[in-house]
Amino acid sequence: MKVQLAIAIVMVALSGCVNNTSQMTSTQGLYTAQVDSLISLMTLEEKVGQLNLYAGSWEFTGPVPKDINNQKKFENIKSGKVGAMLNVITADGTREAQKLAVEHSRLGIPLLFGYDVIHGYKTMMPIPIGQAASWDAEVARSGAQIAAKEASASGINWTFAPMMDIARDARWGRMMESAGEDPFLASYMSKAWIEGYQGNDMSDEATIAACAKHFAAYGFAEAGRDYNTVDISMQTLYNMVLPPFKAASEAGVATFMNSFNEIGGVPANGSELLQRQLLKGAWKYQNGFVVSDWGSIGEMITHGYAADTLEAGYKALTAGSDMDMEAHVYENSIEELVADGKISEDILNDAVRRILTVKYQLGLFDDPYLYCDADREKTDLLTKENLQVAREAAKKSIVLLKNENNLLPLSKEGQSIAIIGSLASDKDVPLGSWRAQAVENSAVSLLEGVKNAVTDQSNVQFASGYTLTKGRRQFIYELEFVSGDRSGFSKAIALAKKADVVVLAMGEDCWQTGEGRSQTDIGLKGDQMELMNELLKANKKIVVTLMNGRSLAIPKLDEKIPAILEVWHLGSEAGNAIADVLFGDYNPSGKLPVSFPRNVGQCPIYYNHKNGGRPATNPHDAGMVFWSHYTDSPNSPLYPFGYGLSYTTFEYGDLSLSSSEMNPDGTITASINVKNTGKMIGQETVQLYIRDYVGSVTRPVKELKGFENITLNPGEEREVLFTINNETLSYYRADLSFGSEPGRFAVMIGGDSQKTLTTDFRLVD
Repeated sequence: MKVQLAIAIVMVALSGCVNNTSQMTSTQGLYTAQVDSLISLMTLEEKVGQLNLYAGSWEFTGPVPKDINNQKKFENIKSGKVGAMLNVITADGTREAQKLAVEHSRLGIPLLFGYDVIHGYKTMMPIPIGQAASWDAEVARSGAQIAAKEASASGINWTFAPMMDIARDARWGRMMESAGEDPFLASYMSKAWIEGYQGNDMSDEATIAACAKHFAAYGFAEAGRDYNTVDISMQTLYNMVLPPFKAASEAGVATFMNSFNEIGGVPANGSELLQRQLLKGAWKYQNGFVVSDWGSIGEMITHGYAADTLEAGYKALTAGSDMDMEAHVYENSIEELVADGKISEDILNDAVRRILTVKYQLGLFDDPYLYCDADREKTDLLTKENLQVAREAAKKSIVLLKNENNLLPLSKEGQSIAIIGSLASDKDVPLGSWRAQAVENSAVSLLEGVKNAVTDQSNVQFASGYTLTKGRRQFIYELEFVSGDRSGFSKAIALAKKADVVVLAMGEDCWQTGEGRSQTDIGLKGDQMELMNELLKANKKIVVTLMNGRSLAIPKLDEKIPAILEVWHLGSEAGNAIADVLFGDYNPSGKLPVSFPRNVGQCPIYYNHKNGGRPATNPHDAGMVFWSHYTDSPNSPLYPFGYGLSYTTFEYGDLSLSSSEMNPDGTITASINVKNTGKMIGQETVQLYIRDYVGSVTRPVKELKGFENITLNPGEEREVLFTINNETLSYYRADLSFGSEPGRFAVMIGGDSQKTLTTDFRLVD
């Protein structure tokens, strides 16, 4: 490889500089000399080039494309007019693409290679909403570490994850990619995902740069319809939407991604409030850059916020969007805008500086081919060790929703089991949406998992019963659901009659959820419910394993089925993990990160709602209709946030506070005793909620402020302590300043957001 002029000069500037340190600390100062030296050598055209993110649309290991668009991309990479690429994969493919930039352009600046590594690369972990159900940072961290190890072995050095949008509306298809409805839990999980992807040093070849997305409020799209308008208050934005992003900034996330939506009439790409004032201003985000989502800078024209490409480029770059993903707005506008003096070159330099800094953090200037290791690609993907991590994550993500008469756990021997449902034998659906380079049909199916677990496989019989979808199950295609086909019912019913117990797989196809997969019907599609009703006539002992990527409206399921396991789309080891729980090798410990509605009409539904002036508890309206409610449904969810059962039982008692008053400089300790009153060892997630009764703006009825995962033996009792300080009680107030206000606060501790013990104290001046 020829030595480039820029790299040679930068190496001179490096002499005497500090050695590389953890990327989780401030790194801008570390690379200032190198970056500034390189920028001083760059032409205007080369600077703008760093702002362009292209999608790879041909195999770089094959012939040069002949069509005009790809020829232009090819020549622009060689000319140093491209800063990053996405969807270029494999060690050999990224190496060839990197060669075009490093060995042909004037300055040899390496490319970033981005990819949607959302919950795994080859080895699939549970989808993010499933991982969030574990309430376990290690599940997120270890899964992201495996994803980074595999992706980096295939040339990828940048992932467009984690997604930390708050998801309150089950109609929104991207709920599957979120950590749920609560900002505290989302912050906790997102920080762990970032740590897993980036490690302690991003120049380590087994780590990749993470991306906090979508900045901001994408999950609040009206009607739960993807890409739709968002219209929320500043208090909701600051208190509910932004906390996970602020936590990501503090965790040293390498990049941020804009959201498609507008807020207050301004598309996120053009929001100075989000990008300049908050992220790069108040939050002091100095070491990373902001990338647009696919084509979204150009969509400001469609929004009606920019008249043309020039105006879109001007508004996006001045607002703080540093890199343009596939809109081609920057490459067609920024040079002209800078040359005409409409955009200061200082603004352009700031964006370039941020992008180059991330490339230095990744070690690309030391070795542009660091992530193009064909040997690692042969040894590090889909290994036994990686699959074991996936299995551990999967079983911790399962939530026990119902278990009447202790139907679960099942016995591995001496019990005939009918496995029913096309989802039970499906080896592809468990891989989930946003599956990167997962091998099609590579998951362990539920049927396989059960057969692997029992002592005599002849005791396990299978019937598909229903067919959920037909046609191609691919990311870019709509699904066609099958209804009215009873051809598989008779065999399924016959098996149910003979079996001691039925395990019925129900839920969603994996392509029902994800980007562009919003739905107005969040019930069970096709003939699933009809088959369930027929099976109940044959055998009342039915365990439902619910495979889905969003919270579902399943009131009839809850009413009729004695045992229900929420198993999400659990990834490569799905079937084995489900079997671990079905047979009691693992006592389920998951808790819901989202509320389950009774019907779609309740959406959006979430636990940390406001009280309103006429809540259900308003004594003035007893027996009357003039209060906030539905006339055809309760207000409450079917299953609340934080809910999840165990094969054992836990008893809460003796909630107490160390004081009845606290000043802003002090602390209060809340204590509660938790006892395992059942017959099995089990893990319980003890949850702390706070309510601020009166504020300068109205406050939610409760907010998660802490939790602790504890494991108790049968009969064991433990005191769990939570420290409450001023930050615990602080929020963004009427003037958007962050702080607490004196008054009465409730402390609620329990096993979910509804079933808690409550006491209170006062914050005094």
